[in-house]
Amino acid sequence: MRYKHLILPIAVLITVFACQTTKEVKTAGSIERLDSELDNIVSVDSKVEIIAEGFTWSEGPLWIEDKKMLLFSDVPQDTVYKWTEEKGAEVYLTPSGFTGDSTTSRERGANGLTLDDEGNLVLAQHGDRRIAIMEAPLDSPKPVYTTLADNFEGKKFDSPNDVVMRNYNFYFTDPPYGLGKMEQDPLKEIPFQGVYCAFADGKIKVLVDSLTKPNGIAFFPDGKLLIANSDPAKAKWYQYELDDSSKVISGKVFYDVTSLTATEKGLPDGMKIDRKGNVFASGPGGVWIFNSSGKVLGKIKLNEACANTALSSDEKTLFITNKNYLLRVKLK
Repeated sequence: MRYKHLILPIAVLITVFACQTTKEVKTAGSIERLDSELDNIVSVDSKVEIIAEGFTWSEGPLWIEDKKMLLFSDVPQDTVYKWTEEKGAEVYLTPSGFTGDSTTSRERGANGLTLDDEGNLVLAQHGDRRIAIMEAPLDSPKPVYTTLADNFEGKKFDSPNDVVMRNYNFYFTDPPYGLGKMEQDPLKEIPFQGVYCAFADGKIKVLVDSLTKPNGIAFFPDGKLLIANSDPAKAKWYQYELDDSSKVISGKVFYDVTSLTATEKGLPDGMKIDRKGNVFASGPGGVWIFNSSGKVLGKIKLNEACANTALSSDEKTLFITNKNYLLRVKLK
């Protein structure tokens, strides 16, 4: 019985140690459930976790499965960050979007990120006004780039914004956000804001030239293309059907949120589509979750404007770039 007096102190130490090693979860926003179908996508006990913060305008998240890391851009800071569960957010690549000596660009950094078919990092670069590939391994990044596409019919792009790869071709949007005076900038060479396809053979085709601010871009599993238009006066998502040569053969409004732009922060921006065709789209008030038919299942309500989303490879985690935050929501 002489060790009896040690029982309480040891128990106290265990309790203190447990408290010190329990990581506090910071949250932001809430989940609004508008249809019971959402319960099959987002668990009822899911939280909107803040997993990194301190950015100027976070964008372009991309999950890299074999590295267990998320890459994302801070466009005004001309920097790509890396986030891992072990170390949080770290500078990954800078400069990310402008490699010249001087620029009048409003936002000179990289925006959207994707991988090519060989696993190389591809960036939509505002400052250099191009789609480019990083000429370095993912685990040893260097700001050395090769141009994949920088002009249409000899005229420079405005500021490529978001990019996806499908069937070895790159599809991207080109709004004027990176130009110093946007549509009125004297350096603007193309008279419209386009959605393009850069083919594997180097040819460039304009797919859509009628959108005022084409922004986020994603494909449904059936090959239909979804484009976000981030214009407060025409805040809509558009869906297009392409033929085998990537020519648009039909188009329609997928969903219209123009009526909300005066009262909610954010516009149709970046988005991702899962293997079932569910859409996780940045929009007024946060992230809108649609099924493939355009039915709103719910929203992830956020206080600040949301720029883009990314899915983990198993589609059990949604990452969200939310102005100065990086967020995470666990999915089913």
